[in-house]
Amino acid sequence: MLRSSVEAELVPRFAGLLRDIDGVRRVVQQPDESEERGCSVFVADVEPAAADRLVEAIAELGIPVDDYVLSKIDVVAPLRRQLGGDHGIEGFAWVEVMGQARANSRPLARYLALISVAAVIAACGVITSSSILIVGAMAISPDVLPICATCVGIVGGRRRLAERSAITLTLGLVLVVVVTAVLSALLNAGDFLPSGFKVEDSALSTLAHTDYSTVLVALAAGVAAMLAFETRASAAVGVAISVTTMPASAYLGVSIGAGGSGEALGALVVLAVNVTLLILAGSGTLWVQRWLATRRNHD
Repeated sequence: MLRSSVEAELVPRFAGLLRDIDGVRRVVQQPDESEERGCSVFVADVEPAAADRLVEAIAELGIPVDDYVLSKIDVVAPLRRQLGGDHGIEGFAWVEVMGQARANSRPLARYLALISVAAVIAACGVITSSSILIVGAMAISPDVLPICATCVGIVGGRRRLAERSAITLTLGLVLVVVVTAVLSALLNAGDFLPSGFKVEDSALSTLAHTDYSTVLVALAAGVAAMLAFETRASAAVGVAISVTTMPASAYLGVSIGAGGSGEALGALVVLAVNVTLLILAGSGTLWVQRWLATRRNHD
């Protein structure tokens, strides 16, 4: 839905713009009682596929970004096809994906806190060979957000966004390694680790080895991550994506802290391969969707 306050001299052109863009419907114009300059407020329903063209047209008209809001509203009923236009109700809006990416590209305190908590749980999972704890850590970890933001920056040609997101992702993964390494080192120094503990004897030692399943899982997770990111369902599939990052990061940290340098190198390779494939798969998924959306708009 679009809501915009437009100055009097731009009202005719803005009204014409809304009429000319296919996918903008139910336009309502009324006086802006809070302004003394004769401004008008426009409210309109905008299909997702038309959102990108609308934002570009508004920018060309010279309307400041503070004078309009484009928001997404979840439709409960009726779910008829005509509400979504020719391309259905689940159209692709690049501007929405870009907004999501910008919001999740910075290392906010909540992100760092969640990933630190996930690291502690994952470390305990590696030490006790508990798959349940590893899954719990994956459910908490928010690393899917900067991964997807990096993909958006790459596909959109936004270098600063891609770099900022990649730095946030790297910072998060490094934090996992540091937290798990320090925790396991402290437990080792205090003799709290299981008697004769060796990280290579853990039931999770496969986390330090790369094979065909590593590649397939990472590629599939990258596709799922991007599709979930676009629908704001990333929390629901976070476990599937973090299966390629959190366990390997925690295993790497425990290997460093508890003395298993040989295993640490293997875990580092697994982590690097997984992150690279995640970004490649996510970027490829987004590129295909954007290409299909552009092709539909030109037909």
